[in-house]
Amino acid sequence: MDATTRFKLINFYPPMIGAGIRVKDIDPAFTRITVEMKLRWWNKNVFGTQFGGALYMMCDPFFVAILMTNLGKDYIVWDKAATIQFLKPGRKHVRAVFTLSPDEIARVKAETDARGKYEPEYDVDIVDSDGLVVARVHKVLYVRRKDAQRPEKRPTSSETASSLVTDQA
Repeated sequence: MDATTRFKLINFYPPMIGAGIRVKDIDPAFTRITVEMKLRWWNKNVFGTQFGGALYMMCDPFFVAILMTNLGKDYIVWDKAATIQFLKPGRKHVRAVFTLSPDEIARVKAETDARGKYEPEYDVDIVDSDGLVVARVHKVLYVRRKDAQRPEKRPTSSETASSLVTDQA
């Protein structure tokens, strides 16, 4: 089974079903993923608009998935941080399109190979069925080569304090 077909199985992941989120399209190169969420009674908040947590959830794994698939098994890709800015109440069905060009994927690979790790940042707009931006999500990813040396662990403040006490004795 190819990566595109396999990844569409995320549509059967219970949290995605519960929020009404569906992966609608993945391009064959796995560089673009389109995700939709219909406004349903079970994903409305008390104001009758899209629940903010569901708006974020529809943006959670997709940049990571694009990079993981394209970089391959020699790399670790995680979400490191995210923010969501709610711009307008979501009163209709919404959609987000996650795109990383082949040039961007090559840049991430080159930066990661040169540094051992890299933290690219991406934005995605969540738009309603009229094309109006409902929310904007900013993501910071963490990409590391599996064989990259990790920096030495810094001592915690309690370890530093105890070494000072030991040195003075």
